[in-house]
Amino acid sequence: MITSQTEALTAVDRVSDEVRRALEDVAHTQEPSLAQLEEAVLSARRIFVLGAGRSGLALRMTAMRLMHLGLAVHVVGETTTPAIAAGDLLLTASGSGTTGGIVRAATTARDAGAAIAALTTDPASPLADLADTVVPVPAAGKLDRSGSTSAQYAGSLFEQVVVLLGDALFDALWRRGGATADELWPRHANLE
Repeated sequence: MITSQTEALTAVDRVSDEVRRALEDVAHTQEPSLAQLEEAVLSARRIFVLGAGRSGLALRMTAMRLMHLGLAVHVVGETTTPAIAAGDLLLTASGSGTTGGIVRAATTARDAGAAIAALTTDPASPLADLADTVVPVPAAGKLDRSGSTSAQYAGSLFEQVVVLLGDALFDALWRRGGATADELWPRHANLE
C-alpha cells in the first residue's frame, strides 16, 4: 500500500528508470531486429496480432495504430478475424515465449506459410524458435520474482516496453510513409 506522496513519486521514478533502461538496451543492441520487424510489417499483406493477458492488451494498442496507417490488421480471437495465410505476418508478444496458445498459433501460422515476429524476454524460447523476427526485450518474466531484472510486479516491465515498442514502430512507419496527422485522422474510430 502506498502510504505517502513520496512513495508514489519513488514508484514513478523506479518504473520510468526501468522502462528507459530497457528501451535504451533494445535500441542499442537490437537495431537489426527492429529494422527487420519494420520491414516484416511493411511487406505483410495482413498483420495478425496475438498476446495473452496484458501483453495481448499492449499489442491491441499496436494493432490500432497500424490500422491508423491504413494497414490491414486483425486481432487474433476476434470473431471477424480471417484465416492467416502465406504473405501474412503474425506479430506476437510473450514474455516467456512459452505461452501454449501463442506457440500453437505460431505453429499454425508457420504451417500456413505466414511470417512470425516475436517480442519476448527469451530469445531461445519455443516461440522465438518459430519466429522469423525476434526482438528480445530485457525484462523479467512474469514468474521471476527475484527483483534482479525488475523491481516491478510480474511481467509489468515487459508489457510496458511492448506498448512503447509498438508506438515506436508506428512512429517509424508513419514518418517513413510521409502521411500527415490530418490524413490519418479519418481512420480513427467514430463509433465511440
